[in-house]
Amino acid sequence: MAKKAKGNRVQVILECTEHKESGMPGTSRYITTKNRKNITSRLELKKYNPILKRVTVHKEIK
Repeated sequence: MAKKAKGNRVQVILECTEHKESGMPGTSRYITTKNRKNITSRLELKKYNPILKRVTVHKEIK
């Protein structure tokens, strides 16, 4: 039987900051998880944006 989750790991949505500012239609979003105990601030990762066709900074949104 699997262990019950304690609730430290939560799902977060990452959205591209450069795409938002460019004004182009569409959005680039990724879903990932983070450990709430270790990372209390908002997550910021470099991910590939298929619309802009390059790697950009994606920040956590609510």
